Amino acid sequence: MQYSGLLSTFPLGIKIFIASFVIILSIGFFTGLLFVNKTSSSSAAGIEENYLGNEDDNNAAVMKFKKSEREMLTIVHTHILSMSFIFFLLGILVWMTKMSDGLKLFLTVEPFFSVFLTFGGIYLLWTGMLWMKYLVICSGVLMTLTFTVSAIVVLHNLTLKRTQTH
Repeated sequence: MQYSGLLSTFPLGIKIFIASFVIILSIGFFTGLLFVNKTSSSSAAGIEENYLGNEDDNNAAVMKFKKSEREMLTIVHTHILSMSFIFFLLGILVWMTKMSDGLKLFLTVEPFFSVFLTFGGIYLLWTGMLWMKYLVICSGVLMTLTFTVSAIVVLHNLTLKRTQTH
């Protein structure tokens, strides 16, 4: 089955449907990043404080307490499941674009590693492995970049003129 470039062959209605999905998915993804920024988790110290608390800091503007094991398991569980679906669905669309298979493979497999490293790293940070906050930042940035590139590539391929692939 020929699937490379398949997005450009879809009828206009299906292209609009897929574009709507990718745009709304992107709004949801980037809203999540805004939330991370608002909880001061976009810096190494902020990530640590968000999960381990800041009870020892008498000058803290907002008092934060260490998350419970139940809270941590809920965070890790829900994020790994939901982000796996996000990257699976977006990955299917990426494989239908016109692009090299090597780049498609990277854009569709890497996010799963980043999801695992980001949320596994958050859990390990919570257990006391403080250096994991740097891994969480790196994997989170890479996850965001692959999401952004994938969404742009899909949306761009949806604007290409309809060409039959045989």
